[in-house]
Amino acid sequence: MSDLTEPLPDDPALLKALIAALQAENAKISATLRAHDQLIQTLRLRIAKLKKQVFGQSSEKIEREIEQLELALEDLLIATAESETGAADDGQDDNVSEPSAGGDAADRPSRRRPRVSDGTPRERQELDPGSCCPDCGGDLHVVGEDVSEMLDLISAQLKVVQIARLKKSCRRCERMVQLPAPSRPIPGSMAGAGLLAHILVAKFDDHLPLYRQNEIFARMGADIPDSTLVDWCGRAMKVLQPLIDRIDAVVMASDLLHADDTSIRVLDRSLRDKGLGKGVKKGRIWAYVRDQRPWAGAAPPGVTYRFAPDWKEGHVLKHLGQSSGILQADAYKGYAKLYDPGADGAARFREAACWAHLRRDFHDAWTLTKSEIAREALDRIGALYDIERNISGQSADVRLAARRAHTRPKVEAFRVWAEQQLTRIPGKSDLAKAFRYALSRWPSFCLFLEDGRVAIDNNPAERALRPIGLGRKNWLFAGADAGAETLARAMTLIETAKMNGLDPQTYLADILGRIHDHKINRLDDLLPWNWSSRAAPQAEAA
Repeated sequence: MSDLTEPLPDDPALLKALIAALQAENAKISATLRAHDQLIQTLRLRIAKLKKQVFGQSSEKIEREIEQLELALEDLLIATAESETGAADDGQDDNVSEPSAGGDAADRPSRRRPRVSDGTPRERQELDPGSCCPDCGGDLHVVGEDVSEMLDLISAQLKVVQIARLKKSCRRCERMVQLPAPSRPIPGSMAGAGLLAHILVAKFDDHLPLYRQNEIFARMGADIPDSTLVDWCGRAMKVLQPLIDRIDAVVMASDLLHADDTSIRVLDRSLRDKGLGKGVKKGRIWAYVRDQRPWAGAAPPGVTYRFAPDWKEGHVLKHLGQSSGILQADAYKGYAKLYDPGADGAARFREAACWAHLRRDFHDAWTLTKSEIAREALDRIGALYDIERNISGQSADVRLAARRAHTRPKVEAFRVWAEQQLTRIPGKSDLAKAFRYALSRWPSFCLFLEDGRVAIDNNPAERALRPIGLGRKNWLFAGADAGAETLARAMTLIETAKMNGLDPQTYLADILGRIHDHKINRLDDLLPWNWSSRAAPQAEAA
């Protein structure tokens, strides 16, 4: 920075140059300060997320802090991007870098360009310089072209479909002829299949409340009251209920299930009337997943969600009352009775434990104490995952052979080592609790060594619950038990469609448009893993 203690020059030109230099220097300092602020917010966000891992999901205060930090960091990133100049040419500006604390572009991580699927419509615009040379007037011939791409959006637009049923009369017998009216997704309703699919996906997958959708539709030129949107959602879900029931039955009939649950806040006016809290109770949503893709199984993936008003074990016993086989889940005590031997001496379920859950316990201990024992535990478990990555997608037999040859010795060595560590560390420490948690359920942690279909962890179920966590940030709570049950049913259909590689809005629009005319004994044709759009055969015929 210039030394301001020196006398200022009298020459106006020199003064202007000095002011310009100071402005440039101030702009550089401001950019550096913004970069430092961004770094601080990023570190604060990481700390908050680590706190949440340590203290668990029950800490709502930490959850709110994370949400606020994410918003603050997003605003800061936008402000920083706004101040950046010098965009690259020909669509390459998405490869520029984000600002770092030092302000050096060379040290900034590059931003990834958007990935656009091959199925996205493309519009070609040709810039032709003409047929004559601008210098000599000679003929121009094509020798090549430079192509760049720009991603644009066609805004959503409502349309009114008028269905005109022509009446015709026969001049000979005077008979009146008119085709019957086509069936509607909701009888007597103005809502088309595409509109209903958009509303359902926006609410239950994009977590956009209906009152916000009302505002969006108003900008499109349609005033759809909230009460009408509510009615459409409820009646559309009733139309889709047979499919949801079928998905639920198919998934729950699997002999290998992943299960997990998460909390959901539900309004309960009876609590407010009694003066208990704010009239909000904590319900639970369970996810049960069938996913045979990791071991190249023949059955398609699917997930079913169930809501319960509390965390009592009776709900799980009811959910799994007709199921049996292998259950991969956490240590929730409600599952215990499912593993107990029955009257014939056989248990309904065999328990498969989750190594990822155990690994998190050791990670928390290492984060807090920097314990070398916890660090070694992480390294040992990481070695098991290295093997799993190499056999993912292989057949069950191949996975089992690899685990017997490479994984079993490491798992047995971990058990012996864990027993030794328990004699060296305080019995009440978190590290000791993690070791005891593993050793007390050791047969469950080793089940994946006996069956190549069993996963090393319960990540499929945890992934299935992520949309619930995302939704909680938007809708905060469900309006009632019935609303939470509707959420569970809608997510069963939407998430299963996504697991099978479908666009849920396209899928639902097609299903809602044809389900009333579909034969009930061929309902399975409309399930996500069997579905084919009516538009596909028509396109092939054309």
